Amino acid sequence: MLEDVRAYIDRLGIDGHRIGEDHDDDPVLIDPVGRAVDTWRENYPYDERLSREEYDEQKYLLQVELLKFQAWAKANGSQHVLVFEGRDAAGKGGTIKRFMEHLNPRYARVVALTKPNDREEGQWYFQRYVQHLPTAGEMALFDRSWYNRAVVERVMSFCSTHEYETFMRHVPYFEEMLVESGITLTKFWFSVTRSEQRTRFIIRQVDPVRQWKLSPMDLESLDKWDAYTEAKEAMIRRTDTDVVPWTTVKSNDKKRARINAMRHFLARFEYDGKDHEIVGQPDPLIVQRGIDAVGD
Repeated sequence: MLEDVRAYIDRLGIDGHRIGEDHDDDPVLIDPVGRAVDTWRENYPYDERLSREEYDEQKYLLQVELLKFQAWAKANGSQHVLVFEGRDAAGKGGTIKRFMEHLNPRYARVVALTKPNDREEGQWYFQRYVQHLPTAGEMALFDRSWYNRAVVERVMSFCSTHEYETFMRHVPYFEEMLVESGITLTKFWFSVTRSEQRTRFIIRQVDPVRQWKLSPMDLESLDKWDAYTEAKEAMIRRTDTDVVPWTTVKSNDKKRARINAMRHFLARFEYDGKDHEIVGQPDPLIVQRGIDAVGD
């Protein structure tokens, strides 16, 4: 059984770390001798993080494009689902927050389901997700989705082998039905390296306003890194289809990840008033099709 959170933190040798002065929404971890921890550089294609100035400018312009997209979707009655998946602390929630920051909440909502209750446990697996799908003119952003079964439930033994295999066989057909019914489906996997994930967990422990984000299950995932990797790669191999592909976003630099996720989504659509120069295309060093990124 996993030790309590404090004991586990101590075992990792975290004592003495603190949060840097310039922490904004992306705090800087300072080690016991006063150096900034830069684990984000591990296997990352850039030597420097995206600057705050460039990030703020690009984010604002892309958020304006998201508002144009939302107005277009409302006018034509289209339906859009975005799935945000990834390891704990990979940056899913922060990216969703930037997507939603200026959207009209009447027509865009975040779906972040908790553990199923007894009634939901007895339902068809997809049933609790279906009730949150968008109607005409709406967007639904899933902070974790039905893919919980493919990764978290599989690794943590929360489902049986039969339940897992049934899900993996059915999910491509389920998603194809959604698309054929007129719903667009965008699936993101946010990819963070092992050392950077650990750094983010330390920040959550050290920073009092982020401690609520840290749970014993999060910490247990550190000991199951390889199992999560195997589950994620199996999921992508079996559910990355031409109808609904996966999109992998390298998220060690959270600012670049957010900008490129927005850009990838907007690039999919021709909506009224679209500024093609602003939207452009996502950075191929940051964004890849899921199946092409397996093994990286």
